[in-house]
Amino acid sequence: MKLRVFILVLLLGNGLVFSQSSPVVTSSVDTTVIKIGEQIHFKIEVAADSTAEVFFPDGQTFIPLEMVEQLPIDSVIIQDKLKLIKEYALTQFDSGHYTLPKQQLMIDGKPFFTDSLTIQVNTVVVDTTKQKMFDIKSLAVVDKPMGNWWIWVLIGLVVVGLIGLVIYWFVIRKKPLTEEEKIALLPPYDRALAELKKLDDSKYIIQSEYKEYYTELTNIVRYYLEEDAHISAMESTTDELITKIELLRDSGNLNLDNDTIDQFKKVLKTADLVKFAKSRPDDSMVAGDRKTVETIVVKTKQALPEPTEEELMQQEAYVEDLTRRKKKQQIKKAILVSVGVLVIALGALTYIFGFDTIKDNVLGHPNKSLLESQWVGSSYGYPSMYVETPEVLERVKDLDKNGAVGTHSNQRYTYGEIHGNFFIQLNVATYKKEGDFDAKKAIESAIARVEKAGARNMIVKQEEYVSPTGKEGNKVFGTLNLEDPERGTIRNVSYMILSFVQGGGFQQLTMVYPKNDTYADTIVDRITSSIDFKTQSE
Repeated sequence: MKLRVFILVLLLGNGLVFSQSSPVVTSSVDTTVIKIGEQIHFKIEVAADSTAEVFFPDGQTFIPLEMVEQLPIDSVIIQDKLKLIKEYALTQFDSGHYTLPKQQLMIDGKPFFTDSLTIQVNTVVVDTTKQKMFDIKSLAVVDKPMGNWWIWVLIGLVVVGLIGLVIYWFVIRKKPLTEEEKIALLPPYDRALAELKKLDDSKYIIQSEYKEYYTELTNIVRYYLEEDAHISAMESTTDELITKIELLRDSGNLNLDNDTIDQFKKVLKTADLVKFAKSRPDDSMVAGDRKTVETIVVKTKQALPEPTEEELMQQEAYVEDLTRRKKKQQIKKAILVSVGVLVIALGALTYIFGFDTIKDNVLGHPNKSLLESQWVGSSYGYPSMYVETPEVLERVKDLDKNGAVGTHSNQRYTYGEIHGNFFIQLNVATYKKEGDFDAKKAIESAIARVEKAGARNMIVKQEEYVSPTGKEGNKVFGTLNLEDPERGTIRNVSYMILSFVQGGGFQQLTMVYPKNDTYADTIVDRITSSIDFKTQSE
């Protein structure tokens, strides 16, 4: 910062009078011995003509001492002379003997120098015999922001609960058997009688559906003969079936009389006429045929020998198989319904919150986790720059001493890697002289560092920037292709470089992050919104 002082003194008498004597520069300190962290007040006094143009030292020109604060210029008019007083607050945080270097002033374009001074910085002596000792304090518990994770846990519990309800309803719960299932589990003889009774309750005859009635009537008896008498009745014609029954009778395996067989034959013939010739029997014939079929079932049961142990086991195996098949059907149904519930739930959530939000909450997203972590606010470097970040920035120890043009000291703090998901770099530098510092070259140096890291096809945009606290700076931003030689990948990323000249120093914040990443954009907005510059006195 340049300070120009123009004082024009109007004297009484004969107009303007100027003194042509040389300016006098003196300097002093209030003390030459301090403790670590204490401040000394360095004062420069200039006695010159009232029209003299005076430039005082500005910035960190007092190295190895650090300037904490500079006070406004005070002026006093003594006769025809103007006395200017400039005061600086300086400090040092390491013990030792330090030389406050000569300071250059410019008066009417000519250099003037102050005397150098020796400053002694002592350590703070602590008498441990008198100082009361205390245990190390335990870690303080800090309440972490709850966030919105509980919403997703609640949604997950609801979905799991619905799936569990479906599994219970279709698999675990003992569902009451339907009439058809109860009949299917009966032995062949009881099943045939139950189906005949069920046929009596049907509306086939009322609705004149004789074909359907006779089809079901003959199927009942045919199924029974197949299961109990082991006759392939379902695939046989009427004549073939009667022949098979007669052969069993003649072999002594089925004790049926001729009259019963003839009656059964008549029923089968009537059924053929109804099914194929569209015959319409009268109600008395239908009732007689129904009774005949039941008689055949009963007499066949009586004519058959007692079932062997093997046949009983086969019957038991049939029931078990039927039960097993029913269980499988229930499981399949439960799986289908569960998948349906899951698909509907995911579809509804996707419609409400969006696909990316669901994916990031289920599978996770590194920058989402970073955004929702507990942020840390801290002041970095000197002159300090305050910024809030998801994690504490770590200081780079082995830093290249060749900083920006005109800088005296350089400090660098980073988070992450430039090839990672999110990269933050904060550079803080002090300059020797304000006139020697070139902010433009410092910005170009930051761009060069990004290019050196593997940037290709870099699009550079630049504009003026004002921080939330009103501090003016420069913003360089755009996109680039970042090549990672170790992984052999190229990513399209965004970057932002914010540069400030504040408090006698240069501060530069660089961020590199994935392009079109809403979480990364939010992180950038939050970081930039927290930027502030605080002096030691604040």
